[in-house]
Amino acid sequence: MPSTDPKVLEDLRDAFAGESQANRKYLAYAKKAEQEKMPYAAKIFRAAAEAETIHAHTHFRNMGGVKDTKSNLEDAINGETYEFTKMYPAMLEDAKAANDSLAVTGFHMANEAEKVHGALFQKALANPAQEPPKIFVCKVCGHVAEGEAPEICPICGAKRQVYLEIQ
Repeated sequence: MPSTDPKVLEDLRDAFAGESQANRKYLAYAKKAEQEKMPYAAKIFRAAAEAETIHAHTHFRNMGGVKDTKSNLEDAINGETYEFTKMYPAMLEDAKAANDSLAVTGFHMANEAEKVHGALFQKALANPAQEPPKIFVCKVCGHVAEGEAPEICPICGAKRQVYLEIQ
């Protein structure tokens, strides 16, 4: 049964956020270690990232974050919609005001990808048990494509070869 104590819930949210960020950070470190031909370091980073995922999932469950699939899809839709309607537009404005072209590009690509994610979650909510098509993710910007990867990513312009098929 999920915790109901306000302080414990706050701690679980903080732990979930910290473990989630550590997972992503360690996976980025692993990629860099691979590029630098340091396989042992890369493997240790990947192992630690997996362990952080285990911790994050435990904390998320303990705070009652995992519900039935319909509720989870609705939560995902709400999160993605917030990101592309409020969060990223505000961040884009900040980056533009600061003349930070790297941040502008990153926020723009993420914002456009979140719109696609939201639409796909809506589609899944309408028929969550349907037979899934092939699904591909652009490794540059996070665009998700169903059926087949496009020749050119509609968000970042990357070629089909950068798409990863999701199993």
